[in-house]
Amino acid sequence: MTPTMEPRLGYWCEAIAYTVHDSHTYWLGSRPAATPRLALRWLRARAGHITDQLDPATAGPAHHWLIDNREHQYALDVLTEGGMYTHTIHDGTVRYLLSARPAGRTALPRQDP
Repeated sequence: MTPTMEPRLGYWCEAIAYTVHDSHTYWLGSRPAATPRLALRWLRARAGHITDQLDPATAGPAHHWLIDNREHQYALDVLTEGGMYTHTIHDGTVRYLLSARPAGRTALPRQDP
């Protein structure tokens, strides 16, 4: 990672797409955000861009997420408490995964006993 791309403080937001039949992954973008609210704003903007490209029948659940204030408050609460928030948009065999997490935080590998 180059120094200009490294998040200093705040939150790291990312969007990827992947195919369920062969697990190919496509990077759609990422961005640092200073606050949970700015992280959520970026997720909503990316979801809007993705939803605009889907056929109307498929886009319905994503459109609902875009206006779901209760879910947005939940996302803000998760991020504020230091957790990772994810939202997946389904389009046939393609999944769009939007995520935000505290910057510099990664998942630890599972330790089997």
